Amino acid sequence: MENPNTFKVKVIRHREIIMASLGGLLLVVAFLSESWGSPALTAVLYILTYAVGGYFKAKEGVLDLVHDRTLNVEILMIIAALGAASIGYWHEGAILIFIFSVSGALETYANQRSERDLSKLIQLAPDEANKLGDDDSVTQVRLDDLKIGDRVLVKNGERIPVDGVILSGHSSVDESTITGESLPVDKKEQDEVYNGTINGAGSLVVKVTKENKDSLFQKMIRLVEEAKENRPPSQQLIEKIEGPYVITVLVIVGIMLISPLIFGFNFEETFYRAMVLLVVASPCAVVASIMPTLLSAISTGARKGVLMKGGMYLEQLSKMKAVAFDKTGTITKGEPVVTDFYVTNGVDRVDVLNQVVAIERQSNHPIAEAIVAYGEKQNVESGPDVDWTEGLTGHGVKAVVQDETWYIGNEQLVSKILSGDELPEEIEERKSALQNEGKTIMFIVQGSKVTGVMAVKDEIRPEAKALIQSLNDRGIKTIMITGDHEQTARKISEEAGIKEWIAQCLPEEKVHQVDDLRKQYGSVAMVGDGVNDAPAMAKADIGIAMGSGTDVAIETSDMVLMNSELQNINLSFNLSSRLNRIVKQNLVFSISVILLLIVANFSQNLTLPYGVIAHEGSTILVILNGLRMLKE
Repeated sequence: MENPNTFKVKVIRHREIIMASLGGLLLVVAFLSESWGSPALTAVLYILTYAVGGYFKAKEGVLDLVHDRTLNVEILMIIAALGAASIGYWHEGAILIFIFSVSGALETYANQRSERDLSKLIQLAPDEANKLGDDDSVTQVRLDDLKIGDRVLVKNGERIPVDGVILSGHSSVDESTITGESLPVDKKEQDEVYNGTINGAGSLVVKVTKENKDSLFQKMIRLVEEAKENRPPSQQLIEKIEGPYVITVLVIVGIMLISPLIFGFNFEETFYRAMVLLVVASPCAVVASIMPTLLSAISTGARKGVLMKGGMYLEQLSKMKAVAFDKTGTITKGEPVVTDFYVTNGVDRVDVLNQVVAIERQSNHPIAEAIVAYGEKQNVESGPDVDWTEGLTGHGVKAVVQDETWYIGNEQLVSKILSGDELPEEIEERKSALQNEGKTIMFIVQGSKVTGVMAVKDEIRPEAKALIQSLNDRGIKTIMITGDHEQTARKISEEAGIKEWIAQCLPEEKVHQVDDLRKQYGSVAMVGDGVNDAPAMAKADIGIAMGSGTDVAIETSDMVLMNSELQNINLSFNLSSRLNRIVKQNLVFSISVILLLIVANFSQNLTLPYGVIAHEGSTILVILNGLRMLKE
């Protein structure tokens, strides 16, 4: 038996379509009663048809008029229906109310269907977690009461309540709420897990790494709320002109109603034409041309792992003339591995490697992790104690080990340290050879002397080439912006199929480069994943963040690829193109129908029933056309 609360929720959700259907039933009974010869019963039935079918739209129009002091299409429909009834056209007025209520219910359904795919994320967010105490006792607590470092027990089949790292246990986790991927992902100790995902067969002990408000799932929910509230410029324009347009129609109708007194026209015929004008000139279809389509597109994107912070970004995406990409973690996997390690003659290779690994253990940068992993494979010792380290953004790291200064970083850092002196010949030769292979070079400086060089290779994402080819086929310029050396940038760009690249670019310089690209191409999207990409993403017309990227990048962006799959950028471009195409179809169709019906009315070739059917039918058609965006 169905839960009464569930049934109640369904009734509330579908109340408009229920009322519209009831109004339609009353309309049929009222029409039949005309042949029964009971005028009083017929009048009562028609009044009920008006009241039941027109309740929600009348309420919406009156509330807008009272609270916002704005006139909208609902007011025109109310006046037209009441006007038709006042001159005896009860049947036509009831048809108007019925079809108008059906189109309104359909539009509400479209919005609910589109928003439901987004809003269900909120319903999936857990409220409580099983916190483990120091004695391994389990206490159920609210998520907001958890702190970073707390341990949480996640049982079989439970929804994981926090962003954290697995301390013990092994399981498969359904991450479809985050990534859109249906296949579970195997998780073991030290793997990351996310709030809102579903644990499989094994129990897990998870260490909290982020407070609830900062979890990836909560960020998604905030994105959802922004997407639902943010309206594109085209919709804002329509809403802006809706009020003045309604006033204009009412003024014209008012002039028509007083014209019999001035020109001696037949009042009943003129009044009838005025009521028809109220119906056919109403911009119902125009108003419904955009938002159902847009919300459907946002919904489809969300199901595929693309979250938009607002409709305007999806609307504008297909108009981008260029797309700039960060390299590491975007074009490449962001999982670099050390391929070469070389020291100058006379230098102890093992000792240098021990020192370098000890320094890089202090950092969580991907390259630092790659160096540490390489050292572990080489069975390096634990290494000396590091006195202190300092991250040099865009350059590398500076450290002091046993009162000696060390630098590990790129060529720009080395140039500053050497103050114009050239690299040792053997280092220069090795550097050139490695860069020609598309590898990233890290120099090792002991004091003021370059003693070694390491090469790091980051594989290109498998889907990168297909995406770049697709963008190139669209006529969109593709540019890679990286801090790497020119030769490495060229090699990676050639592998990916990118036509243009900007090398040796520090984080602050990326902003200027994006600004220059905007001046050159007109509109630019920026794709990135790191803290250093965030300013450039903010500067671009549209910032696109990889879901695996940093919190700052996700917060700054306008769109997020939750599963970090580049091909979803192509999906987003397709959605944007289809969105704009369908919106144009809707607007051209709806405006054409209005103009045609107005002309037919003034030429006295249009009756009220046909005007109602044509006008409201066009509204239903544009809504149904917009719902096509729910399909890929």
